[in-house]
Amino acid sequence: MVLDSLATARARQLSDLVARYDGRAPRYTSYPTAVQFGPEVDEAVYRRWLAELPADDPVSLYVHVPFCARLCWYCGCNTRAVNRHEPIGEYVQLLLTEMGLLGQAIGRRLPARAVHLGGGTPNMLSPDDMAALFGRLGEVFDLAPELEVAAELDPSTLSRDWVDAAARHGLNRASLGVQNLDATVQTAVNRRETFEQVAAAVGWLRDARVRSINLDLMYGLPHQTKTNTLTTVEAVLRLAPERIALFGYAHVPWMKAHQQLIDEQALPSPAARLDQAEAAAERLVAEGYVRIGLDHFARADDEMAAALAAGRLHRNFQGYTTDAASTLLGLGASAIGRLPQGYVQNVTQELGWRVAVHTDQLPVARGVALTADDRFRGEIIERLMCDLAVDLADVCVRHDRDPRELSEAMGRLAPFVADGLVAIDGGHVEVLGPGRLVVRSICACFDAYFAPDATRHSRAL
Repeated sequence: MVLDSLATARARQLSDLVARYDGRAPRYTSYPTAVQFGPEVDEAVYRRWLAELPADDPVSLYVHVPFCARLCWYCGCNTRAVNRHEPIGEYVQLLLTEMGLLGQAIGRRLPARAVHLGGGTPNMLSPDDMAALFGRLGEVFDLAPELEVAAELDPSTLSRDWVDAAARHGLNRASLGVQNLDATVQTAVNRRETFEQVAAAVGWLRDARVRSINLDLMYGLPHQTKTNTLTTVEAVLRLAPERIALFGYAHVPWMKAHQQLIDEQALPSPAARLDQAEAAAERLVAEGYVRIGLDHFARADDEMAAALAAGRLHRNFQGYTTDAASTLLGLGASAIGRLPQGYVQNVTQELGWRVAVHTDQLPVARGVALTADDRFRGEIIERLMCDLAVDLADVCVRHDRDPRELSEAMGRLAPFVADGLVAIDGGHVEVLGPGRLVVRSICACFDAYFAPDATRHSRAL
């Protein structure tokens, strides 16, 4: 009876959250968000920014691999399915060219301390592709001895040989897409894989001395329930990953046409989505994982948990990160980079990217130059997304701003305060309890560009 009452109370609380706050909001993997990127930041601007980079400031590198063996219908990434290696090999050769162009524009061999392979599916690259890629990276950049090399991997297509080849190039972090292990859910999103495949992949990575493994899970998929969510969580806990990400499915078929293949009638309600997320979070915390920001979990001895405790956690287009580099250089179609001066994004369409690189152009499509106000508000939003708290007085001092400039933003917080989701003590703002679930909407109060009726963002819940 007590458990039934608690379940009823939580269901009512989640329904109330949905009723009040299930609008649309950015994911705040950057500020300004990609919606504000425009053609004003072109190749000439990017070349100028690159030439101005400090010679001794280490950079991080992101390499986008837009290929998969299959197209998962829930996917929001820039990728396509291929069943031949030829287009991948041709793409890698153009990546080598882009790296050379980037090095020429920089004009010197900058130190690099992190390489992130994203996609798509980076394990679509062959061992020869990997050797060529890291060989050119070593020519263009001064790769640190303790280089962090991370890759996003599909366990259903991963092999021990690929892991061993990647390990020879320094692979020490890996993220495996699991999402949900229920067969009905997998069929509904065209992603079929077994727990045995995931377990084998984790075993190969452990054997190769990959020190940190993250498993991606999702909630809100078609036919997903709290029961099959928790069954998936219990299964992956047996693998003892250092980190787990628990992402909410973002249904945006007007942006990703393949999502139209998903039966909308099979999608759980917003309240059911939140119930899945909270049930999974409670189980992970009970297992000893530290809850981080909106959707990440880390073992207490993991460096992400340490970064959270020390207030030095960051957020970028790969999600939560311990990488504090002020410069992230993006390579490949659609890749986004961040420099001290602003954000820059490559041509999204692979064909357009190929044409640009073929003609020896840096394949820049758009971006945004950061203003003083962007940096000011960006720090506030990042701290809220990472720490669920921010001291506005301290941020104002660092940016030489008058706290009264935030009076409008503070007024927008009033409903969250009234509902017990936010506490304000002088200049200290803290997200409370279930407020974590709507932190994107809380951050939007400080977003100078945000339009509440915008349809270009996913739903906040």
